[in-house]
Amino acid sequence: MPTYEYVCEKCDHEFELFQSITADALETCPRKACNGRVRRLIGTGAGIIFKGSGFYETDYRSESYKAGAKKESESKKNSDSSSKSDKKNKSNSKSKKTKSSGKSSSKKQA
Repeated sequence: MPTYEYVCEKCDHEFELFQSITADALETCPRKACNGRVRRLIGTGAGIIFKGSGFYETDYRSESYKAGAKKESESKKNSDSSSKSDKKNKSNSKSKKTKSSGKSSSKKQA
């Protein structure tokens, strides 16, 4: 429920009233001695809170930032792929050594 601001035209009393959107606007001043007419002021209202992605300044980066980020991600991909191939080569050479040592041990037993 919103908070509405009112001002009395007779005594210049300003006040806020917390009331439903569907409720009728207040017409008389709440001061006991006054009973003058009041009018609703145009309020600034509360700040809007956006939730979710896409509402932050950092979500809309400059073109130079995007280009730098793209280069960085490409270099990471290249380094990751080279490190993966190095690991594969090492694991392949280890498995070959294991297989060859297994064959030689079977020959010794026979």
